[in-house]
Amino acid sequence: MNVIQKPLLFSGNSNSDLAREIAQKMETRLGSALVDKFRNEECRIEIRENVRGAEVFLVQSLCKAPNGQSVNDSLMELLLMIDALNRASAGRITAVIPYFGYAKQDKKTKGREPISAKLVANMIEAAGAKRVVTLDLHAAQIQGFFDLPVDNLEAAPTLSTYLKSQGLEGDRVVIVSPDAGGVTRAEKFAKRLRSSLAIVFKRRPEPDVSEVTEIVGDVSGKIAVVVDDMISTGGTLAKAAEALIKRGATEVYTCATHGIFAGDAVRVLTESPISKVVVTNTIPFDAALLNPKFQVLSIAQILADAIKRITANRSVSELFARDEDPGSGPTGDPGPGPPGPMSQTLELPEVLTPAS
Repeated sequence: MNVIQKPLLFSGNSNSDLAREIAQKMETRLGSALVDKFRNEECRIEIRENVRGAEVFLVQSLCKAPNGQSVNDSLMELLLMIDALNRASAGRITAVIPYFGYAKQDKKTKGREPISAKLVANMIEAAGAKRVVTLDLHAAQIQGFFDLPVDNLEAAPTLSTYLKSQGLEGDRVVIVSPDAGGVTRAEKFAKRLRSSLAIVFKRRPEPDVSEVTEIVGDVSGKIAVVVDDMISTGGTLAKAAEALIKRGATEVYTCATHGIFAGDAVRVLTESPISKVVVTNTIPFDAALLNPKFQVLSIAQILADAIKRITANRSVSELFARDEDPGSGPTGDPGPGPPGPMSQTLELPEVLTPAS
């Protein structure tokens, strides 16, 4: 008889708070592991419990960590933990990467440049991961960089539910895509919020610098909600907000899945005409740097539901099959409403033989 046990969750240092919240939503705990550094600054990894034959989920955002370690440190932690779990005979290792770093480097824009996102995908696969779960990849084609299953989840249900709670829906609102590449994402928000759509066209004279050239769509007399997958330096959104106000928008909100807030992004956004900046906790934040203009929502419930479905061999796409999301509150927690894919309770397999 095969041993059936609840999935084991492990976490690196980059977003351990989110990992603990996911474990809490699943009514389980984080596995015991040493994730530290040797004195020579090399990563030190040690899995401190039995994982033989287990379904293992490793939560790690590829971002700068609260303890000051770099994006590259977070990547090395992920790779070494996967390798350690693989050598400890884990049954299947799923890398849960809420924020997939290097995703913007998904193609060559000029000669003699690397395709860094593809290299990162190769390394994760070579380390021994059998599946990847992530949220709102910067470019959907990154899924094709892997030769293993990739679940690209969406934060749209959590973000749109928060917007609805603020009364930002219907004809009084226009959903704005900050560039042509984000139109599909903006259309999904517009459908959820039953609102119209506008597009900002821009050009980039150099990396992390943008200039607004045109706005297509009617924004006059409406509240503009700019939706994007990530906020890096904040310059693009600040300039887009200024252009929208000039075109007659009464107010500007912006929401994104990943709040990178690189450099002086917090200052730039604080001084901009944007009324509210809404992001999720795929990347950890220093609360002391943020102010009331910023709202951070939790996506732990979405990730917990996805992990449960993967463990039970259930469809993950069902989580996002409905246009409306009756079950998520502003923090991603289930709220009142009729049962739906986001609000169904999915039980984990019973433990027949506990791991020792």
